[in-house]
Amino acid sequence: MRARGLEPSGVILVDKPAGPSSFAIVAAVRRRTGARTGHAGTLDPFATGLLLLLSGRATKLQSRFVGLDKRYRTEIELSARTTTGDPEGELVDEHEPPALGELEARVAELRGLVELPIPAASAVKVAGERAYRLHRRGVVVEMPRRRSHIRELTLERYEEGVAALELLVSSGTYVRAVADVLGGHCRSLRRTEIGPFSVEEADDDRIIPVNEALARL
Repeated sequence: MRARGLEPSGVILVDKPAGPSSFAIVAAVRRRTGARTGHAGTLDPFATGLLLLLSGRATKLQSRFVGLDKRYRTEIELSARTTTGDPEGELVDEHEPPALGELEARVAELRGLVELPIPAASAVKVAGERAYRLHRRGVVVEMPRRRSHIRELTLERYEEGVAALELLVSSGTYVRAVADVLGGHCRSLRRTEIGPFSVEEADDDRIIPVNEALARL
């Protein structure tokens, strides 16, 4: 007899669309499989791309997956900042976008170990409460900074004030914070890799066995 909620067990790769929250995706998979379901890192509602979900007995192995590096592709609008660092926030300021040479210098400064401000619309707790809840109520707080490792940062295209970037970053890095430091906000954001797992493999009907998933780490 199987213990309730512990089967099916394994890793599920999902290509999240823009709109729903990561928790809504987790809940939908849980309803379909009937198994306990967790995640190894969320995406903002506006973002798309890879979610790594843990099903059944695999939820106990969350610590093995949450610290993996993540790869993103993003388009950053460099003529305006927003309160959230994404299209859903309120406009903070508008300005002329930087020249290409200035942008390249800013990008170069962000490679390696950096300290980035944590966005106000985040799940980090401030004074015992989630920052995004304070932000929704209009409560202004001084957000902490977090050390991140930006292992790769490539400027792929820059046209009409919009920069297309590809990043490989340590777990816990907010790409929205990178956009803010560069002088803008994320217009789009897509996660393409989590550790050795790629969004190209995403299939929410397939459960990768735990042993197979762990062997790839």
